Amino acid sequence: MWLKPEEVLLKNALKLWVTQKSSCYFILQRRRGHGEGGGRLTGATLEEINQHWDWLEQNLLHTLSVFDNKDDIASFVKGKVKALIAEETSSRLAEQEEEPEKFREALVKFEARFNFPEAEKLVTYYSCCCWKGRVPRQGWLYLSINHLCFYSFFLGKELKLVVPWVDIQKLERTSNVFLTDTIRITTQNKERDFSMFLNLDEVFKVMEQLADVTLRRLLDNEVFDLDPDLQEPSQITKRDLEARAQNEFFRAFFRLPRKEKLHAVVDCSLWTPFSRCHTAGRMFTSDSYICFASREDGCCKIVLPLREVVSIEKMEDTSLLPHPIIVSIRSKVAFQFIELRDRDSLVEALLVRLKQVHANHPVHYDTSVDDDMASPVFHSTSMCGDHRFGDLEMVSSQSSEESEKEKSPLLHPDALVTAFQQSGSQSPDSQMSREQIKISLWNDHFVEYGRTVCMFRTEKIRKLVAMGIPESLRGRLWLLFSDAVTDLASHPGYYGNLVEESLGKCCLVTEEIERDLHRSLPEHPAFQNETGIAALRRVLTAYAHRNPKIGYCQSMNILTSVLLLYAKEEEAFWLLVAVCERMLPDYFNHRVIGAQVDQSVFEELIKGHLPELAEHMNDLSALASVSLSWFLTLFLSIMPLESAVNVVDCFFYDGIKAIFQLGLAVLEANAEDLCSSKDDGQALMILSRFLDHIKNEDSPGPPVGSHHAFFSDDQEPYPVTDISDLIRDSYEKFGDQSVEQIEHLRYKHRIRVLQGHEDTTKQNVLRVVIPEVSILPEDLEELYDLFKREHMMSCYWEQPRPTASRHDPSRPYAEQYRIDARQFAHLFQLVSPWTCGAHTEILAERTFRLLDDNMDQLIEFKAFVSCLDTMYNGEMNEKIKLLYRLHIPPALTENDRDSQSPLKNPLLSTSRPLVFGKPNGDAVDYQKQLKQMIKDLAKEKDKTEKELPKMSQREFIQFCKTLYSMFHEDPEENDLYQAIATVTTLLLQIGEVGQRSSSSGSCSQECGEELRASAPSPEDSVFADTGKTPQDSQAFPEEAQADWTVSLEHILASLLTEQSLVNFFEKPLDMKSKLENAKINQYNLKTSEMSHQSQSELKLSNL
Repeated sequence: MWLKPEEVLLKNALKLWVTQKSSCYFILQRRRGHGEGGGRLTGATLEEINQHWDWLEQNLLHTLSVFDNKDDIASFVKGKVKALIAEETSSRLAEQEEEPEKFREALVKFEARFNFPEAEKLVTYYSCCCWKGRVPRQGWLYLSINHLCFYSFFLGKELKLVVPWVDIQKLERTSNVFLTDTIRITTQNKERDFSMFLNLDEVFKVMEQLADVTLRRLLDNEVFDLDPDLQEPSQITKRDLEARAQNEFFRAFFRLPRKEKLHAVVDCSLWTPFSRCHTAGRMFTSDSYICFASREDGCCKIVLPLREVVSIEKMEDTSLLPHPIIVSIRSKVAFQFIELRDRDSLVEALLVRLKQVHANHPVHYDTSVDDDMASPVFHSTSMCGDHRFGDLEMVSSQSSEESEKEKSPLLHPDALVTAFQQSGSQSPDSQMSREQIKISLWNDHFVEYGRTVCMFRTEKIRKLVAMGIPESLRGRLWLLFSDAVTDLASHPGYYGNLVEESLGKCCLVTEEIERDLHRSLPEHPAFQNETGIAALRRVLTAYAHRNPKIGYCQSMNILTSVLLLYAKEEEAFWLLVAVCERMLPDYFNHRVIGAQVDQSVFEELIKGHLPELAEHMNDLSALASVSLSWFLTLFLSIMPLESAVNVVDCFFYDGIKAIFQLGLAVLEANAEDLCSSKDDGQALMILSRFLDHIKNEDSPGPPVGSHHAFFSDDQEPYPVTDISDLIRDSYEKFGDQSVEQIEHLRYKHRIRVLQGHEDTTKQNVLRVVIPEVSILPEDLEELYDLFKREHMMSCYWEQPRPTASRHDPSRPYAEQYRIDARQFAHLFQLVSPWTCGAHTEILAERTFRLLDDNMDQLIEFKAFVSCLDTMYNGEMNEKIKLLYRLHIPPALTENDRDSQSPLKNPLLSTSRPLVFGKPNGDAVDYQKQLKQMIKDLAKEKDKTEKELPKMSQREFIQFCKTLYSMFHEDPEENDLYQAIATVTTLLLQIGEVGQRSSSSGSCSQECGEELRASAPSPEDSVFADTGKTPQDSQAFPEEAQADWTVSLEHILASLLTEQSLVNFFEKPLDMKSKLENAKINQYNLKTSEMSHQSQSELKLSNL
């Protein structure tokens, strides 16, 4: 609770107050005789007052030392407290109504201060301070769908910041010299610190979500599918972002399908029979699941698919069991939840979804018992009574499996490991005794905690998993832990249909699959014959057919081959679905973004847990490159198979957390050797040798070498590490990472990885362009940023047009960003040196048509820069050639906007001689100069260069009009106008003479002979005496006259006769000032255009 600061003017007022706490700037007092014994002070509890005092000390105390006088300190503190009062009031209003008045006021200020188009929706706003050096600027932070904006008007100075989310390279919580907790925004050139938020946690979460959604929407649309509520950016609200954050945590924590939507989170308690008490925690309800997680991490977790739920009932409310409900599942087990607030509405909503799920996926009960389940392990007494546990994982899929066998006899019916059982190096009795002990332990666990997907998941089961799952149970438990069993049961016949549809189809994906089939566990006998290879081919091809966005990626073959060893073919398919689509999101795609994000997270975990190693290896990228295969193949490709499957056991139970902590354990075990390594190559050898010598003493099968057994022939025996010990160490030393922490790290590093890809794209494009142009590399970078920003602004505020292509990271680097004609016109206006006033837009349209070689209405950065390079750095003849090409087809069209001028009419004839008088009385005869220039140009012309078509009368006048427009406001404007008038007259006469000489070709042969006698060469004919009478020019019939044309050589030679024109085209041009102005004005130009458009639309709608 914040009170408005007011000055107390009562005489002797200080005698009425007693000081409780004080500092150099603040005093905490209570009224004398009041508030003693922990009573209420000024309407607030003592705890609240102490919290506020702590906030002042942490956020303001160190800051105030930067001010020079007490007035500034008082002004700053009052402004800060008033802003906090306003924010607290607005947040209370936001809870009471959808669009509070305060938010509308903030929206009006946001629009007025930043002048964005209406499409730029404000999501939320906060009072805070932005640090400029050591000085804090109190103001307002506005978070919109595409930008982070800050506005401050403090001590007579206005500050505006606009940072697009796509420009943010790092978003993190940090501390500086003055404050312990700030939010730092890092862009390409600057760092900005924001602090003194009322609720910094909330602000950071909203910023994290907005940055993640916007960057993935604009930069990573290769596989990214937005939640339905976020599909339309203009509809995003703060509530939507908070819901998305909760949804993503829920799906990651319970590893559920990405389409699963969270509906409610309710505090409650669950009866846990193994501990004989109620365990406090939270219930999560979604489209198809009821989940529970205890408040104490690792104590208890359950996942109840609604497909397995039979009934949900309210029980009688008692003092011992307040607000209870019972959830009964098909295996005749009941789960009791108590202390549920708003129980009635919760049960009602659950029953509606339960009915819907059963309608969509009818449950087929089957009384038959699978052979695999006939063992004592899968038949036991329930912990909730004498009812026998149902065989969920088999019953639900039994009928579908039988129909699959009938329908698709090609499918392999069993796990490959049973068909290709190998005998190990140990005695059979020793092997069996170890396996039997494990099976016995699991059997005891099933009796107490349950055996289906709905089992209680506790710390005890984690310890059993870490010891290694028995081979006979491995495939089944993978299905349960990943919940692939629910997908399997919900889609009977789906896999068989996919196999039939994809069978025999040949495409790039199937070729890649065929190439990798024989590289998948080649050392295992199951994949040394056609049975295993055929099963692997079917699963990979079926998955590529199911999910063409992913298709097939390398390392999927290794993972799938291991799944086929321990699970039936159809089960292996659904396990692959679970891994690719929810357990390792975004791993298997063109750019493996997910794996790179987790690599980056792993680097940060190394710095936090192994600081000495991180300090020794300054560049952790070497370790990151080694660890990529750890994440992509779950250690299967770099560790002996019998050991690596234990890692996969932990992965299916604990998710990616298991890979992080095992990676840290591997590095810690080798930390001493790594710190003494001399280079990256030696570090790689150390890790490879260690991983190759990890053994599994409990494995019933013989050792199977890894793909990277580089050091198996060492003369010196290398110490062997047992996988069980390594996994146990990983849990004990590095198992403290929670799902929430990992997800926050993923948000943080996804920004870094995506921006890294953007930098790579930029560097590759510039590397190709730099050798071909004369523009400085730093100016090219600025141009690339402007080009990309122009593309992005259209993505922000415009409806996607058919021609405009979204950023596609799967395309070649040069084609990832392209702009259309309207975007090009904006950039042309901002950076082109050829500004022609009102004529600029028309010239931009013609330039775009000239550059658009393939006529797809889009141009790339290279074409844009090549054109600018000619304008800024080209020789005069190159510039004139470009201008010439801009005024002939395809750049100039019949429907050109400027074609409705007198250009289509014939030009007035002129018969003046090519002799002009100068002001000083001298005369210049251009005949000889022009003839010599044309001869020289013809010699210099590259014979291989394609000759440009001649320019017609209409095109020539457009050319002249452009030149006149270019000279406007030039310091030498008068001289240039006079010079171009002279050149234009010359060229008109040249065209006329050429026209008359060409038309003579249609006369009789005699006339032709006469003309040839009087005009021995083409050059002489062009410059023939023009001093004839008008009657002479009508010697031939009118219809015999040819078209008026001039060539590029004529124009260039004529322009070279005027020094002022030569100076104009050869003078150096400053690109840097243009680029600086463009950076400042790019947004303004776009917003003014869009506001003009909206006003025009409004006028049309009112008509």
